[in-house]
Amino acid sequence: MKIDSVATARLLLHPLTVVDAERVVARESGPGDLWGEGYPGDGDVRSATGFLRGVAERGDPGVFRPYKIRVDGVVVGGIGFHGPPDAQGVVTVGYGLVPGARGKGYASEALRALVEVARQAGAAGVKGDADLDNPASHRVMEAAGMPCVAQDATLRHFYLAL
Repeated sequence: MKIDSVATARLLLHPLTVVDAERVVARESGPGDLWGEGYPGDGDVRSATGFLRGVAERGDPGVFRPYKIRVDGVVVGGIGFHGPPDAQGVVTVGYGLVPGARGKGYASEALRALVEVARQAGAAGVKGDADLDNPASHRVMEAAGMPCVAQDATLRHFYLAL
């Protein structure tokens, strides 16, 4: 299934394919890959591993997949869905950037675009969480319109109804 890339003012969100995910898991770039310093990070490897497992178990997830975040053609991180919507139609999102790309608003810009992908695909809501000691990630979700709805001993939980 062909999934379109998503363009924002400064970014291109490119859908991860099975071949891309296998390279990320192996941490081996292929011909034409331009990976920023520090990509893929551990979170990118976990996301790609989960994507490959989901494809094997349920088939292609359509738009509800991970995406590479590109700035001027260079992959500086990843963002995506942890899988298809749950029984209530809610999707879970996650993201991460290489250190050199942080603090520039890229994660918030990418998350706003991903929320719109979820909206257009018919999801009922978008949720995410972040460690209590990760205020930068809290700001990313809040900037994308996802308010904090709960907090426990380790995490802040964010949710946006679509």
